[in-house]
Amino acid sequence: MSLLQDRMNALAKGQGIMSACTSHPLAIMAVLEHAEAAGIPALIEATANQVNQFGGYTGMLPVDFAAYVKQLSEGRKCEVILGGDHLGPLVWRSLPEKEAMDNAAKLISQYVAAAFSKIHIDTSMRLADDPPTLPNEIIAKRAAFLCKCAEAASDPNNPPVYVIGSEVPIPGGAQHAEEGVSVTRGVDFISTVADFRKAFEAEGLQAAWDRVVAVVVQPGVEFGDDQVFEYDRERAKNLTSALRHYAPLVFEGHSTDYQTAEKLRQMAEDGVAILKVGPALTFAVREALFALCEMEKWLVPESSRSNFAEALEEAMLRDPSNWNAHYHGTPDEQAFKRRFSLSDRARYYIADPAVEKAVSALLHNIDEHKPPLSLVSQFMPSQYKRLREGRIRLDAKELIKSRVVDCIETYPVLAT
Repeated sequence: MSLLQDRMNALAKGQGIMSACTSHPLAIMAVLEHAEAAGIPALIEATANQVNQFGGYTGMLPVDFAAYVKQLSEGRKCEVILGGDHLGPLVWRSLPEKEAMDNAAKLISQYVAAAFSKIHIDTSMRLADDPPTLPNEIIAKRAAFLCKCAEAASDPNNPPVYVIGSEVPIPGGAQHAEEGVSVTRGVDFISTVADFRKAFEAEGLQAAWDRVVAVVVQPGVEFGDDQVFEYDRERAKNLTSALRHYAPLVFEGHSTDYQTAEKLRQMAEDGVAILKVGPALTFAVREALFALCEMEKWLVPESSRSNFAEALEEAMLRDPSNWNAHYHGTPDEQAFKRRFSLSDRARYYIADPAVEKAVSALLHNIDEHKPPLSLVSQFMPSQYKRLREGRIRLDAKELIKSRVVDCIETYPVLAT
């Protein structure tokens, strides 16, 4: 049994681990620094639409993302676990099965070859030539095929662990306002495990099946651009009770962004032990950048300001493809959501050259003019407290990373 599988199996004892699904350098650095300080592993994941063999929206191949995280983690004394999220035909669901699955096979093979050691296989989406309702047997059969591809690409001395299932919307949060979130039924979880086990065994993948550590379910949590559905352990009891017979399997919960610390603790106790968070981390980065902009207004002449907020808005208007399916309403309501939405579609634009230039100018201005404590207290009160306690330095990047840590610290800690 590998160290990673051992760690994942330990989660069945009621512990939890945060899975950071982000490519933002300051968010990743905050995750790494917090992991080092807490003496815990840093689980960092890339999603299929974010990183793939064609570059994804980050422009990175799996091997590039692995090198990127390695570079950011240099000098850090913490274990780094790389994961691949929603690996399957997600990005190519508009294509016929053969073409979509060929792309998915290349995708998962590249992730495993790049030393991603936690692999979520997701074949739940309908493809162009699929029937209106996709049988679970087909989903499982496709997953087994992709697992076989992953096994062929893996290091036999250090094979990956697997996560199966997908009872969540596409990555990034809900696209429309919802009245409620349906919790996965216990019987459906049981059926998923049975169907996947049968499909894996039919492909001669018993050894790989023994490394399936978690099943993705919907425990009743979700968020949209202006709403959060909180975990209700009573509503989830039918699901969480079913897990007791499948130890050491745990549940993986997606879209746990913005849950309170108490709700996250309850989820971990109830078996939802792998807790995925993504937009909340970059939301925290964006909040910090906007706060620094407010300080900048009091410190820097107008002609020398970064105009970060304006640059971000211009980039989002120039290419609305990453937000217009999520942000609905009047032009004024959409403008508000572009700036403040919990789904944080702004994260797709941080790498825009004009936005990057504005961020660099903002960080330079803050470091050059050193805001007084009163300004920090006004716009970043949590960071003011940490400054006074000597936990962080008065530095623009430190302030941003500290704001991200505010989010990270709500997640349960995996003991070493």
